[in-house]
Amino acid sequence: MFGSIMGYLSKDLGIDLGTANTLIFAKGQGVVVNEPSVVAINNRNGQILAVGHEAKAMLGKTPPSVTVSRPLQRGIIADFEVTEKMLRYFFEKLHRETTAFIPRPRIIIGVPLDVTEVERKAVGDAALSAGAREVHLIEEPMASAIGAGMPISDPVGNMIIDVGGGTTEIAVISLNGVVTAKSITIAGDEMNRNITQYAREVFNLLLGERVAEDIKIEVGSAAELEEKIETSMRGRDLLSGLPREITVNDEQIREAMARSVRSIVEHVKSILEITPPELVADIYKRGIILTGGSAMLRGIDRAISQGTGLPVRITDDPLMSVVRGTGTLLEDLKLLHDVELPLQEVMR
Repeated sequence: MFGSIMGYLSKDLGIDLGTANTLIFAKGQGVVVNEPSVVAINNRNGQILAVGHEAKAMLGKTPPSVTVSRPLQRGIIADFEVTEKMLRYFFEKLHRETTAFIPRPRIIIGVPLDVTEVERKAVGDAALSAGAREVHLIEEPMASAIGAGMPISDPVGNMIIDVGGGTTEIAVISLNGVVTAKSITIAGDEMNRNITQYAREVFNLLLGERVAEDIKIEVGSAAELEEKIETSMRGRDLLSGLPREITVNDEQIREAMARSVRSIVEHVKSILEITPPELVADIYKRGIILTGGSAMLRGIDRAISQGTGLPVRITDDPLMSVVRGTGTLLEDLKLLHDVELPLQEVMR
């Protein structure tokens, strides 16, 4: 009975705990948190200085007494303690803004396809330590497909590609289950590294992580654009050691990221090759759905379509697909029971 009172006083939350961004859906409110998965910590006392956008602005600009950490790498927890602190910060922030005074939410968290039992437990433990009352885990492509409105319960093939920050998840879903799937560590962060490497090799210019990401957003593309676009690239000249600025265009940045885009296309083709023919026929008719923050890269849908010969569509607001899916599951407990990972309900 006490548990039911706790549930009444707390919010139910759906969480997309991503490498690049953490998004939280509150039952009855929609998406209430959309912040970078970045935490700034004071090394002297272990206290959190900033979380999210404020912490990301500090990347590469801190004194030795401050560490800016990205606690999730390639979709899994790399730093348990910092992840716990980040989640606790978000939970407390949400409950400070409402009349609920016992921040003990029931939560649903999306996790990558190929997480191990140990990694699943780490996610559940981090959420419980941060103040969750009950934790359910769901595979991110499944949550993303639900968030994109795909008929996952029907006996038809649904192919979804979730291109995030740390991983790209490729899955074929039918009858509430993943039939064939693959998770690869080639996604938005790898494309940023491609740009950094290209700048070093071609222009002898050393770029920061945030600069590379900004360039990708401003002029990055996976397929040829109708109109040429340009932007400034600023960094440190490797020969003189002094600051230098050059102008780059979409063609150069596309060349820098081409290897990663080709790799994603090849992995999509490899999944299609092992998918049952009846489901492939459905996918040929229905097409492929793209979700995830990096699905907003210009022309990535055309690049995948040209590589596979299949129609490809980017869902509306692709960054929100996973968290919208977890929000749907908060309302549909039967569907949650059908699709959650085979991990017992985690209760404190």
